[in-house]
Amino acid sequence: MQFYYGPQMPLRILDEAEFWKHQEEEHTVVIRELLPDLETKYVDALKKWESALADTHQKIVQFIEALSRSGSYIPASLHQEVLKLTEFCLKQSMDFIELCRQIRDQSKAVKDNKVAVAVLNHIIRESEYFIGIARALLSA
Repeated sequence: MQFYYGPQMPLRILDEAEFWKHQEEEHTVVIRELLPDLETKYVDALKKWESALADTHQKIVQFIEALSRSGSYIPASLHQEVLKLTEFCLKQSMDFIELCRQIRDQSKAVKDNKVAVAVLNHIIRESEYFIGIARALLSA
């Protein structure tokens, strides 16, 4: 990730968030498809997460459209809203990781399934990657 976007940095932040929220949304489906015998409480939680992540993804797309229409000038208020949204996305990813860890560590469907463990670990690492990017962008 490069940091030389200057005044277009809010758009770059949103590009990352848009990509990763879509990934996390897809990951809810991957987990459910990989584990057809997953406990109902986890299936229900993943469906709620899928919806929540889709909502966040849509909000990010709306911000991208607003920033695209603003041209080269990005009002300070819009920039602040982008930062707040990024903080929300970061927290959301942390909470999603927590669910993935709970499934990995507590689900009987995962217990002896090495592929499921590997996939969940991969999903966790990807969300951790986004968290790292979001933190770096917020501190820049």
